[in-house]
Amino acid sequence: MITSSIITIQNSSWVIDQQQLDWISALESGKVLHFKNLPFEISEKERILFNESIQNPSARNISLGADGLLKGVIGEEVTLDTLKQLILRFRNLSQDLIHSLVPKYAEYLKVSPTSFRPLNIESRQQSWRADDRRLHVDAFATRPNYGERILRVFMNINPDNQPRVWRVGEPFEKIADQFLPLIKPYSKLQAKLLNVLGLTKSFRSEYDHMMLKIHDAMKSDISYQKNCPQAQFNFMPGDVWVCFSDQTSHAAMSGQFMMEQTYNLPIKALYEPQSSPLALLTSKARRKLV
Repeated sequence: MITSSIITIQNSSWVIDQQQLDWISALESGKVLHFKNLPFEISEKERILFNESIQNPSARNISLGADGLLKGVIGEEVTLDTLKQLILRFRNLSQDLIHSLVPKYAEYLKVSPTSFRPLNIESRQQSWRADDRRLHVDAFATRPNYGERILRVFMNINPDNQPRVWRVGEPFEKIADQFLPLIKPYSKLQAKLLNVLGLTKSFRSEYDHMMLKIHDAMKSDISYQKNCPQAQFNFMPGDVWVCFSDQTSHAAMSGQFMMEQTYNLPIKALYEPQSSPLALLTSKARRKLV
């Protein structure tokens, strides 16, 4: 069993008063930082948002881009404005948390879309690749990132006291040891073709190839999903949790109504770059991957 993958922190504010290097070290080594019951009041007018029908059935989630564009939502103008303000409030609080938790990150963080997730995880019908109930590390088929970290802030805002149930798996290095020998070799020609055809937003590096194939191999291996070292954890309403999702093996098993903020972070911003997936995979491959 995994017994120390989640670090619970008692803090009553989104602003961390004093920097704790052990928390940063835990975060950069793939642990999940869990903040219990941070304040996030839901107003009476915002309660109309707690309804699955506001999400476009063809959208994976509802998101607000850094450009202010709201996507994946259905509703009247007043509903859209209310939702936008809710998401912006969470975005600003997430930034307060990360900037105070790890001040060094502040000048490097790239804000990706902020999402509101109203759907019940258990009832979603998805392909095995898209099924986040399976343990995985994050990697994106269309968006190569050349080793940049994927830092994510989650919050359970369920109004009915229902938990967000996660599984957290084994350390990234052990995952790489198991699945790297199984993935097909990288092809620059194929990567160039994918980019020319518009199937990737930029040229896929060997690092991005490895991460994507590890993601797919984890999700497709049913025996691994059942039998690998893992722990289950219930995040209750008001709980906030933070992790590098490209490194932390995770699966969302059940729950409904969650906020999520994603940041991209360059390797140079890290305190311990040697712990990053790029450094670990480069060491194992014994060659440059980006």
